[in-house]
Amino acid sequence: MKRLVPLIAIIFLGTLLSNCSVDNDSPNFQFVPLQIISAQLPESFNLDETYQIKVSFIKPNGCTSYEGFDVTKEDQTIRNVVVVGSERIDIDDCTEQAVEQTAEFNFVVLYNETYTFKFWLGETGSGEDEYLEIDVPVNE
Repeated sequence: MKRLVPLIAIIFLGTLLSNCSVDNDSPNFQFVPLQIISAQLPESFNLDETYQIKVSFIKPNGCTSYEGFDVTKEDQTIRNVVVVGSERIDIDDCTEQAVEQTAEFNFVVLYNETYTFKFWLGETGSGEDEYLEIDVPVNE
């Protein structure tokens, strides 16, 4: 009987997985950058401390969901910040109402130099990226 239980579990699992169909043709969403409206940072940082940075952004329609942040290091103390969303591309009747949302990410201060944060605001009329730049000095 003890040997039969694992065998039954394997057969059940195999049957369950073989009945599942996975549509590998194409994804039903795409990742998109979301327009940042504002960011709240402290006036200064202390070395080796962690800070929560609050960011307000726009979800452009009902088919777009907030996924997180993409914070990239441009230089030792320069950080580019983009809010990442996922947009459903398999739905044609999304609500067009834009919604403002706020989220936070943690930031650890590793260097004793002023940090520059470049928050992605969107694109200009000519298609160039536009940023809100905020400098935060580090206390000695």
